[in-house]
Amino acid sequence: MAHDYKTIIVSDAEPMIRRITLNRPQFLNAYNHVLCHEVAEAVDEYMKKDTLRCLIITGAGRGFCAGGDISGSEPTEERMARINVQLGRGVEMRDGMHRVILALARCDKPVIAMVNGPCVAGGLALALACDFRIASDAAKLGDTSGKFGLLPDEGGAWLFPRFMGMDKALKMTLLAEVYDAAEAERLGLVTKVVPHDQLEAKTMEFARALADQAPLAVRLAKHMMQRSTDISLERSLQDASLAVMIANPAEDVNEGRKAFKEKRKPVFQGR
Repeated sequence: MAHDYKTIIVSDAEPMIRRITLNRPQFLNAYNHVLCHEVAEAVDEYMKKDTLRCLIITGAGRGFCAGGDISGSEPTEERMARINVQLGRGVEMRDGMHRVILALARCDKPVIAMVNGPCVAGGLALALACDFRIASDAAKLGDTSGKFGLLPDEGGAWLFPRFMGMDKALKMTLLAEVYDAAEAERLGLVTKVVPHDQLEAKTMEFARALADQAPLAVRLAKHMMQRSTDISLERSLQDASLAVMIANPAEDVNEGRKAFKEKRKPVFQGR
């Protein structure tokens, strides 16, 4: 990892587990153009590195991500140069948080959002683009975009209804609602809520469990399930047939069977 990132910290928590920490704590990790570029690049690097089996995304300080930065902290001249051209705002979105959401959607390895605090608007879209959301019981989740006359344009309009149902998603966005972690879990926005002082330990425990699974099977299973929401049952079964042709001859399958017979934990190599 030779990157000199300005707005994120990338570290290997353990040999198979990578962490991306959004590092703008003074703004509750609200994203700007630079942060989006760096997160998308870091996600792509994680996906390409076969030795890494799980990714955790979290925020520095007391927040996960407060959505887009509307504080004016980004140099005005730099931003205006991007948006004051024909189609400029669309290009800014495409190259900004849209790029991050799509990078996560294309990632075929597990990603966990460790939600340590406020997670709203585009921050909630970022968390929902991950596979799992482990939330502190002190976290707050919702969509505050309406308070500013803004839209759920970072992917929320697609993601929110799929997790909550259309009526609840509309209610959250149109009324700019924010929920405590327990209510967010009830609404389907959170995978698991844990005590704040156990967030790190519980997230790492979950990440290790994912990293211990057979990497090839994990990647294929995730790919199959992601595609299943957009295709027919027949196409999904065809996908399954093709995936089996890749996974079943793998050495990891023999290791799984051998470990079962020997009553021990399997050691999967991703082959």
